[in-house]
Amino acid sequence: MQSVPIYQVDAFTSRVFGGNPAAVMLMERFQDDLVMQKIAAENDLAETAFLVSEGGHYRLRWFTPTTEVPLCGHATLASAAVVMERLEPGRTEVVFESTSGPLTVRRTQSGYVMNFPRRYPVPTTSPSNLAEALGTVPVEVLSDTFNYIALLKDAQTVRALSPDILAIAQMDHAGVVVTAPGDSSYDFVSRYFAPAKGIPEDPVTGGAHCALTPYWAARLNKKTLFAFQASKRGGELVCHMLEDRVELEGTCVFYLEGEVRI
Repeated sequence: MQSVPIYQVDAFTSRVFGGNPAAVMLMERFQDDLVMQKIAAENDLAETAFLVSEGGHYRLRWFTPTTEVPLCGHATLASAAVVMERLEPGRTEVVFESTSGPLTVRRTQSGYVMNFPRRYPVPTTSPSNLAEALGTVPVEVLSDTFNYIALLKDAQTVRALSPDILAIAQMDHAGVVVTAPGDSSYDFVSRYFAPAKGIPEDPVTGGAHCALTPYWAARLNKKTLFAFQASKRGGELVCHMLEDRVELEGTCVFYLEGEVRI
């Protein structure tokens, strides 16, 4: 039996109980996949990040309660906070080696900036049951290979949406992003539903913004956008459009620190 440090961090928020909670666990080596999947299911958060220190960098993997995923923004943000605030205080940049390639996160005065690969959403034919599942007819439907992206008429429609989660789980993409032009001071708003991955609604989703950033940057002719994910917990992101990458900026709050015996 070994003790493994665990941190629970609320990401993309400046207040506890906001944003998206992620568990971050530091290991000497990755456990068997089945063991890590059981740990993630036991944690019962949208994502558990597993970290292994390696030559000044860290190897990083992410698990939902039901499956491993190729990229997770909020758990990467949480992992950066753990490295730079708990494991190596004073460090200002970290590179995570992952299945999505090297992911660099740097510390700023107010939070962290993640450099991620951009996704390329393209218009597509709407799935026959998408409008029924959402309870509203999208203005436009796109796909970025991982998810469907449904443009809705306004922010209020996004905020008030109460979709059929079981119907979304039957679709041939991992999840559905809904988005609309922003209200208040936001350039755009969104929500993300991924029941096929064990996440009925994700509170704040970095990966979805790898596609939303280039989409809204082109529509609004802006390189920097202020985004809000309108889940019950809610979360804010500053999105920067680069050539073939995106930068996602946010803050974190530590909620829990302890150890797990495996």
